Amino acid sequence: MVMTREEFQKAVLEGIPDELPEPKPYDRNINHAPKRKDMLSKKEKRLALKNALRYFDKKHHPVLAGEFAKELEEYGRIYMHRFRPDYEITARTIDDFPHKSRHAAAIMLMLSNNLDRAVAQHPHELITYGGNGAVFQNWAQYRLTMKYLAEMTDEQTLVLYSGHPVGLFPSHREAPRVVVTNGMVIPNYSGKEEYEKFNALGVSQYGQMTAGSFMYIGPQGIVHGTTITVLNAGRRTLKPGETDLSGKVYVTSGLGGMSGAQPKATVIAGGICVAAEVNPKASHKRYQQGWVDEIYEELSQLIYRLKEAVENREAVSLAYQGNVVDLWERLVDEGIHVEMGSDQTSLHNPYGGGYYPAGLSIEEADRMMAEEPEKFKEKVHESLRRQVNAINKMVERGMFFWDYGNAFLLESSRAGADILREDGSFKYPSYVESIMGPLFFDYGFGPFRWVCTSNDPKDLEISDRIAAEVMENIAEDAPGEIKGQMEDNIHWIKEAGKNDLVVGSQARILYTDSEGRIRIARAFNNAIRDGKISAPIVLGRDHHDVSGTDSPYRETANIYDGSKYTADMAVHNVLGDAFRGATWVSLHNGGGVGWGEVINGGFGMVLDGTEEADRRLEMMLHWDVNNGIARRSWARNEGAISAIKREMERTPALQVTLPSIADDDLINDSI
Repeated sequence: MVMTREEFQKAVLEGIPDELPEPKPYDRNINHAPKRKDMLSKKEKRLALKNALRYFDKKHHPVLAGEFAKELEEYGRIYMHRFRPDYEITARTIDDFPHKSRHAAAIMLMLSNNLDRAVAQHPHELITYGGNGAVFQNWAQYRLTMKYLAEMTDEQTLVLYSGHPVGLFPSHREAPRVVVTNGMVIPNYSGKEEYEKFNALGVSQYGQMTAGSFMYIGPQGIVHGTTITVLNAGRRTLKPGETDLSGKVYVTSGLGGMSGAQPKATVIAGGICVAAEVNPKASHKRYQQGWVDEIYEELSQLIYRLKEAVENREAVSLAYQGNVVDLWERLVDEGIHVEMGSDQTSLHNPYGGGYYPAGLSIEEADRMMAEEPEKFKEKVHESLRRQVNAINKMVERGMFFWDYGNAFLLESSRAGADILREDGSFKYPSYVESIMGPLFFDYGFGPFRWVCTSNDPKDLEISDRIAAEVMENIAEDAPGEIKGQMEDNIHWIKEAGKNDLVVGSQARILYTDSEGRIRIARAFNNAIRDGKISAPIVLGRDHHDVSGTDSPYRETANIYDGSKYTADMAVHNVLGDAFRGATWVSLHNGGGVGWGEVINGGFGMVLDGTEEADRRLEMMLHWDVNNGIARRSWARNEGAISAIKREMERTPALQVTLPSIADDDLINDSI
């Protein structure tokens, strides 16, 4: 339904309507979340229903009780589809949103972008990516939150518990406008079964990394990190005399959410990507958006095209519309040489739609996971064992394989696949252990991002140019150990506008360190103040960064002092960001490797051209990066020790405890 600005603003301010809107038809033209398994007792279903009805006046309970009970039966969740708004949910421009606080309007823009049909994986179920990464649990929460944000002042703070808007609380200008938590259950109740139960009850949700933080910017959010991962992985496969990735093949899977970045990133890196995807809606969406070049339903046609691409040394992305296990096994049988391999299915959620086993149609898999969950689990395990067997054969032929932080190694080991060495360690490294950790995170480089709230491509173009100039100035005096990273990142930002990366909001991502982030942000704020950029810019990052996340299987996988299972860094990250000037902060249980396997901390910051923003950005961005470098330094990571020493020289007020390195021979002789 097309609305004027005034009609849209009135609809937002309505919140939960006093009179019931008409029921919404089920739209089969968009991607929907699979039915969740029936796992609540009759008593618990009554509780879920009571929990849902507390958002509504009692006069509506007779109608809604039966309706919500039916949703729980049909979907395994209560989404409150009747209350989906009639207006299109999209980023718009900052002044389209009704507001008393411009910072709150920027937050409304960001969360709306997370639910844009062009961005979100399952928009009607409020899921942005990863199969279960939700912005809210239901549409009542969305409506209430938008109303609160529209009405709040700069002296109030909105509190969100796993999508539930607790309310507006008196606060002050220096405090965050919004504080978000997702999935923060007691540790002993943080298993996958407990998650399904709590989510079905409507009391907790999986916010992923950036979905529940309102910081998702579509597949671009990972494409830069994917590009530098593929570049550095590909460099390991180069033969003498080779200088680039032309003709090199990268095989992977997943095109639904963040995984959709892989084909685009490989092409930018100069290689050939073959990505399998079982969901035709997902693959065709990426094709229409220009993130994948060609789609094939027949493996014989795909293999012929792949051979042609290798011979011609093309930079091209090929999607296989089918199961990745079938792809891997066919590549083995055909004797196709593959230089690089990985997987980016949503294996943090293996039995709830994150991984579709070979031999089943999507429809049969969806039915089985809801009605025969134990049988479905067996099928997943069987499929993972087959996939690993094929990968092992390709590795024996010279392929470099890495875990992409989606719990592939972890879930494959739980399935009994041949993925472990004799000492119990994984055969293959995670990409953090082999690439991102030692080359980027230890030096403070991470996925800094910004969104132009004008939604004007011209503002984004200006911001790209500003960022490139800042990076080039920094690179002139950069030490040799980070020269390569600087050059890759400068090349990225100078080429970003040519690669058609924008999906939804006018956003950009750029890997840079503390100095780079602060200087770029300062330049943006000056440009806004001087009118060169027409509206505020929102700063943020993926939680997949040097400081934001503690996870033994991903972000802190290259921490070897025994502390990779602790989460002090992520929690302190959020606390420090909150009192140093963040506009909103978030703390999550969950993320790319699964519920109970990771703690994420995130932020958003609005630059509005004011001196107050100048002060905030200096304090907060410095802490947001160096908190993590200090932790990595204490773990004895050489790059981090070097980086934090350099930062202490640049910032005299910074004093960090440095490790004393014990002699290995002395240790061995002592034990």
